[in-house]
Amino acid sequence: MANVETERPEFRELPGPAEPVDPADPAERPLSAGHLIVAQLEREGVRRVYGVPGESFLDVLDGLHDSPISTVVTRHEGGAGFMALAEGRLTGLPGVAMVTRGPGAANAFIAVHTAYQDATPMLLFVGLIPVADRGREAFQEFDLTGWFGSTAKKVVTLDDPTAAARVVAECVHVARSGRPGPVVIGIPEDVLTLPAGPSGGVRPLAVARPRAAEAELKELVRRFERARRPLVVVGGEEWTAGSGQELMRWATRHSIPVLADFRAYDAVPHDLEDGPEHGLEGTGAYVGSLGYGRGDHAARLLDEADLTVFLGAPRGDVLSDGYTRGLDSETVLVLPGDAQGHSGRIDQFVSAHAPTFVLDLVTASASPDADVAWFGAAREAQARFTTPAPTPAPTASGDSGGDTYVDLTAVMAVLREELTPDAVITYGAGNHALWPARYLPHRAPASLVAPRNGAMGMGIPAAVAASLAFPGREVVSVAGDGCFLMNGQELATAVGHGAVFVALVVDNGCYATIREHQEGAYPGRPSGTRLTNPDFAAWARSYGAYGETVTSDRDFREAFLRARASGLPAVLHLIQDPAVRAPATTTV
Repeated sequence: MANVETERPEFRELPGPAEPVDPADPAERPLSAGHLIVAQLEREGVRRVYGVPGESFLDVLDGLHDSPISTVVTRHEGGAGFMALAEGRLTGLPGVAMVTRGPGAANAFIAVHTAYQDATPMLLFVGLIPVADRGREAFQEFDLTGWFGSTAKKVVTLDDPTAAARVVAECVHVARSGRPGPVVIGIPEDVLTLPAGPSGGVRPLAVARPRAAEAELKELVRRFERARRPLVVVGGEEWTAGSGQELMRWATRHSIPVLADFRAYDAVPHDLEDGPEHGLEGTGAYVGSLGYGRGDHAARLLDEADLTVFLGAPRGDVLSDGYTRGLDSETVLVLPGDAQGHSGRIDQFVSAHAPTFVLDLVTASASPDADVAWFGAAREAQARFTTPAPTPAPTASGDSGGDTYVDLTAVMAVLREELTPDAVITYGAGNHALWPARYLPHRAPASLVAPRNGAMGMGIPAAVAASLAFPGREVVSVAGDGCFLMNGQELATAVGHGAVFVALVVDNGCYATIREHQEGAYPGRPSGTRLTNPDFAAWARSYGAYGETVTSDRDFREAFLRARASGLPAVLHLIQDPAVRAPATTTV
């Protein structure tokens, strides 16, 4: 039987009465269900809730009034949901969003879908109509199970006020356990005001972190020792500096290339600082990522490996180029639950928490006799692929750049020099994301927030949450003009709550990803992809943020330094050539 390692978040003990309560004494009056929800969130270690207020959960808002939990008031429920998702990804505890019924819940749906496909812990509280009004098409009546049942780990409605603390504890446990994900909790407005008892909550539930049995480790060691071209693919959540570094040291020592799943690039450090190995100083075993924007060398590794070990990441659609690569190689899958999301061959399945499994693996004395030349070629290809080398090309107007457009490859070269080692990078979906994914290295865990399901509009809310969660860390968001304005209004939230980051808004006047597909399938017939943009720098300044427009590569570094030094949320409006779709030689 496998060992199980458990952990429990820190919580604050809330006193319960030693004697029967006197209802006439306000100090001993039972908590309402709404206030008890807040008390339990405190015990679970929640530090912030994100939301748009609604009359359907006024009692919860009242409970938050005197709580140490910060209430971050957002400008749209989609922004609130994305902030909660970002908090969950960065901290490991479920991020919490609160919205009202009907339109509010519908607006938050995008974040729930993202959290489900991305396997990120999150709680969404939805204020509901009074219980007696159900089934009568009451104002903003909303069927939670009908809407969220197929894209949440659990959907529950609180009908018993005395169960408020238990329900919250159970939902936090579900969101964090096994394959993490979102949980939706309905809170009827009349139930929230009912007495819930004098208790200050319940003890948080321990979360199992399953570990591999000794026999499973020995079997995997034998597989590694037989393989000539073993490959490791990492992904998922909760990677730590220790687990990532230990894996990379072990993989480098044994000439095993390590790839990352799509938008899980921060699972392991991209370089090591403990000396030269195999002739490439400081580069370690990280050889790139899979999915959109991947290098051709990464795809070849997946095709050529004779053993592929997936740590925390199933072999899914995007990773395998649409279920076309690596499906038939010898495969070991390490996931904390079942094989959900995995396609193709499985020769060994280990139900284990991947970051913890790594620490067991490196002490299991595996000594593979791997193909050193194959490993070295992969590292050299990765080094070439990720080195910014701007190559001027004719623009839509015939201009080669200069003072007309900003080359994003040159921008990435500056960021590689200027960003702090633990900087957090955020972005949404679109062609603009190809540049940071390719050129910006990650050296610390919890340093990337980007939607694995391709949801637009996530970058700015994620930057807000990252700055609030890690006030001492640098945060940079790379946003396309289409992606930015889907939740750009959350710049107001950043100003109001003291979040500080630099957002690079790439303005090419179109939905570039869709335009690129049109150019391939319907050449010369662009349709429905043109954008009309504001002056983003002036727009930012109107919010009280820093704003500046950049039209030349030569001006970017100083503009970035000014934005960083402003101490404000900042927007740098970068004018990009409308004809550019991706970095040179990128395969999408």
